[in-house]
Amino acid sequence: MKLSVALFFAGLFGALAAVFILLSFGTDYWLLASESCHPNPDGSAALGGVTVERGDVVVQDSPSDITLYHEGFFWRCSFRGDVGDDNLLWKLWFTNQPHSKVCMHSYLFPFPVSHQSHNATQYDSAIIYRGFWSIFMLIGVVAVVLGGFIIICAAPFASHRLYKAGGGFFLASGLFLLCVVVMYVLWVQVLDVVDVYIDHQRSQVCPGFTLSLTYGLSFMFAPVGIFFCLLSGLLFLLIGRTIQVLYH
Repeated sequence: MKLSVALFFAGLFGALAAVFILLSFGTDYWLLASESCHPNPDGSAALGGVTVERGDVVVQDSPSDITLYHEGFFWRCSFRGDVGDDNLLWKLWFTNQPHSKVCMHSYLFPFPVSHQSHNATQYDSAIIYRGFWSIFMLIGVVAVVLGGFIIICAAPFASHRLYKAGGGFFLASGLFLLCVVVMYVLWVQVLDVVDVYIDHQRSQVCPGFTLSLTYGLSFMFAPVGIFFCLLSGLLFLLIGRTIQVLYH
């Protein structure tokens, strides 16, 4: 009876882990960003490295314009909007975004690093960092899917080896995805890529450039999936050990 209860909760936690991990993997909202340009108080601005003084005639975007980004494993998308638009957040979160929306493969542009703001060596390092992040993500997703199939084959109490193997895959998935989350936080919060990007934009594009970063739902799903993944993995290992002791 106790073994059946443990199996029920382990299966429930494993199913929740798979759902949250697949949602985190399949949705492109790991990072949300908004950037805008505010004119200098003295009325001067820098366009492409050229200082424009008061009295010069230039064509600039409206100060109320804002560029929104959202990025995930597959895509990095951006579109322009107006800060006064009441539906701006609705357009950001859902797919009915304006026609000006532009998407590119994330691995081709590891935001917030760009080849314009970094030299070739730094940009290649960013690609490598993003590559390892992507590989760990793929390993975590594949491991949780394989673990689920193995556990299905193991029911009901057919083989303690299958339960142990399934539990091992769940634990491996949780550990790899934990590395993914830590790497992403280090990338955005600790490494200097964001500051370098801001400095480049202020020196080459707009002195009043501002950038706001926040984590999206895809990022939030990952720790929840990791928690359930580790918990179910430990339970399946315990179930496998218990079956081995009782029936062998």
